Amino acid sequence: MPNPWDAGSAVLLQHMGFSALGSSSAGFAFSQGLPDGKPTLEQVLAHLRALCAVTSLPVSADSEDLFAATPEEVFKNLTKVAATGVVGGSIQDSSGDPVPALLPLSQAVERVQAAVEAKNSLPFPFVLTARAECLTNQSATLDETIVRLKAYEKAGADVLFAPWVKTEAEVKAILDEVSRPVSVMLGFAGSDLDVSTLARLGVRRVSTGGSFARAAYSLMLRAAKDIQQEGTFAYAKETLTGKQLNQLFTN
Repeated sequence: MPNPWDAGSAVLLQHMGFSALGSSSAGFAFSQGLPDGKPTLEQVLAHLRALCAVTSLPVSADSEDLFAATPEEVFKNLTKVAATGVVGGSIQDSSGDPVPALLPLSQAVERVQAAVEAKNSLPFPFVLTARAECLTNQSATLDETIVRLKAYEKAGADVLFAPWVKTEAEVKAILDEVSRPVSVMLGFAGSDLDVSTLARLGVRRVSTGGSFARAAYSLMLRAAKDIQQEGTFAYAKETLTGKQLNQLFTN
């Protein structure tokens, strides 16, 4: 389930033949000239509506911490997310800051429970992903991650997700302890995982996080650096033509 960062990238990924898409909080923030976690709820809702308007694929929302301080706000904001046209979304157990502090487990569980209540109140099926953000903090352990994922499974989450899992052993340890589908993110430095390995282990979903957006911006900066320092335009030999992109977006 790759992660577009704007309407154009969503259209291109549908053309590639993927069966579902997920939004990226980081990718969207970068497209707005902001760090990850800084767009407002209203900006994110508008972004989700834009994604759903250009693709016929199911879209799952990276809805961060649901911009909510209380379980009541979680319920309300997940309902708002679902109204954009997405058929899935996530809730994380930390703030949206780049180096987030984990919420106490009891508070995080209450928030997942509120999200479950909200998704059960919807008139259509909605896949709720609960994210354990432990591995964002260098001092966190895999054991703590598993404790949280098991608690979120018990609270009723449909999918369990621990960003930044890097090794086959870590993935296997998680899968041995939970029974709900597990999602794993690829596309970041330090991971030795690939899709075939995850499929063999029993992982049900693979996402790309903000890596596609990072790749696009990295290539743009590399091209601009060549122009600025060398005066060359070698990058243009490897790009799609305007005619090709016009055709893709027309269809």
